[in-house]
Amino acid sequence: MARSSGLVGESLLGVRKATHRPPNTSSLGRYLFILFIIGLGMIYAAPNLFQPDSALQIKGTSESSPVDQRVLDLATDALEKAGITVKGSELAGATGLIRVESNEDQLSGQDVLKTALGPNDDFTVALNLAPTTPEWLKDLGAKPMSLGLDLSGGIHFLLQVDMEKFIGDRMESNQEGIQDLLRKNRVRYAGTNLDGRQLVITFPSEETRDAGEVLIADQFVDFRILSRDVAGKPGLRLTMLDNKVRELEDFAISQNLQSLRNRVNELGVSEPLVQRLGRSRIVLDLPGLQDSARAKEIINKFANLEFRLVASPQARPSSTETYMYEGANRLLEKANIVTGDQVTNAQQSYDQDTGLPQVSITLDNDGGRHMNEVTKDNVGNSMAIIFKELKVRTRTVTEDGEEKTVPYTVEENRVINIATIQSALGFRFRITGLELGEARDLALLLRAGALAAPMFIVEERTVGASLGEENIEKGQLSIVAGFSLVLVFMLFYYKGFGLAADIALTANLILLFAIMSVLGATLTMPGIAGIVLTVGMAVDANVLIFSRIKEELRERPPQQAIQTGFDRALLTIMDANITTFFVAIILLSIGSGPVKGFAITLAVGICTSMFTAIMGTRALVNLMYGGRTLEKLTI
Repeated sequence: MARSSGLVGESLLGVRKATHRPPNTSSLGRYLFILFIIGLGMIYAAPNLFQPDSALQIKGTSESSPVDQRVLDLATDALEKAGITVKGSELAGATGLIRVESNEDQLSGQDVLKTALGPNDDFTVALNLAPTTPEWLKDLGAKPMSLGLDLSGGIHFLLQVDMEKFIGDRMESNQEGIQDLLRKNRVRYAGTNLDGRQLVITFPSEETRDAGEVLIADQFVDFRILSRDVAGKPGLRLTMLDNKVRELEDFAISQNLQSLRNRVNELGVSEPLVQRLGRSRIVLDLPGLQDSARAKEIINKFANLEFRLVASPQARPSSTETYMYEGANRLLEKANIVTGDQVTNAQQSYDQDTGLPQVSITLDNDGGRHMNEVTKDNVGNSMAIIFKELKVRTRTVTEDGEEKTVPYTVEENRVINIATIQSALGFRFRITGLELGEARDLALLLRAGALAAPMFIVEERTVGASLGEENIEKGQLSIVAGFSLVLVFMLFYYKGFGLAADIALTANLILLFAIMSVLGATLTMPGIAGIVLTVGMAVDANVLIFSRIKEELRERPPQQAIQTGFDRALLTIMDANITTFFVAIILLSIGSGPVKGFAITLAVGICTSMFTAIMGTRALVNLMYGGRTLEKLTI
């Protein structure tokens, strides 16, 4: 059998191939490639060395109240008069940023600026962390990692969306729509009864039932319709389809997520986390926010407006509702002209004549057009504004023999204003009749957008800023202690090979921080645990390689032992790391919050540790021992 006369070398990934180079040597291209990757890692990890400044971020609530240099100067003067040291200020588009000395200055400065910038809610003041990254790093796209709630402090909420209430409201709307459809087509029905997701309609005869079924099946395609007698009368049973229920749930969650994000922006929170959890829950993390009472007041509030005509005495009783206003019963139409969902902007201000609070409303295109069409035909009649609010209450129920406190929502409606229509209204008008606090909150909620479904808080957790700093210090200590002990052990136990492993381990941490910074990952306490675990896993690969080289030295000369040790350990390293990587991906896909933070760090750490162990350590060992005549190898 013919044998190859070429010497054995390795490819870029450590795979053996024929080459004419001396044993255990690497090409110049391989060294340059590794240095290039580590150089990039050092650049994109560098921003994490620059600690951010505590800062106050100022942003206008509308286009009519932009943040300019005048506003920024007013804010800095107010802070300095309050004894708060200003390290610097800057304008970034329509946002102002003022750097201060500490977290304490940041918290007290927020109250100072809210007073100094006026009582009309024209500006929001957010707690923020201003990066101190040099401009040349910013120009390269380098940025530091964001800190999670457990490291920066703040408030965590777990919100439960009341899907039963939401689906029930949709069923009531469908019930009214079906009744209008039957009346419009002169199909008589005896009555309707709503029970959860099922609507029962009774008819005086089978002929009218059949005619009603044809009409309903054509217009309401999201229901399963069954012809059944109900209490001895011909009837129809309509049940909402499961796929429609799921579609409505997705819509409710999506709408509530958007509204929550807008409300959080109004609260002045920088980099909040708002995400879905399961079919009916939402996780909300507010880093840097410490006023949980104000957060709960805004986040847990479900308020809306309805504009209706005052009904005439000849109106059908089924199309009207009675409300109390100024001590007397007033009859209103059930049909809305417009609702708060069609509001594009709302600002709390004061009436110039009376000095009382008011809310200036701007409607969207459809809302403004409909308001104009209705009011121009009802000049001289009256229009009422209904303030609708869902409040969270609790009740005690018994489940499996145990008493539990269960939250539920109660709807409170009241007429806040009835006025005569003097002329056709358009896209802009004013609302009066509210207290100052109600006007301010209503303007905020209308700007943020209405919630599709009511929610209530099922879990609340507050992390103080000082506790976040303590977590950072402990996390840094754990990384430094673990990293240092591993470095000392490897250098002491494996001598020159240990030095190569230590250099590769340092490169591994640099690459890990660089990739997480580029990905925009958020660092949490579980993420720090993942970094410490990565340190152990990275050195574990080197231990496998060095142990294999020790075994090969009993039967082979040093150069062959090094070559064979790396080759035979490669499969074991790949198998162990790939298996762990799959576990990290599963945790990332099904986990949330702390679990996801740990999974991201673990997955990235596995990739970087395989690169540094397989390529980095190999290149360093080749540089130290390759191409030489070795009689003895100390390892």
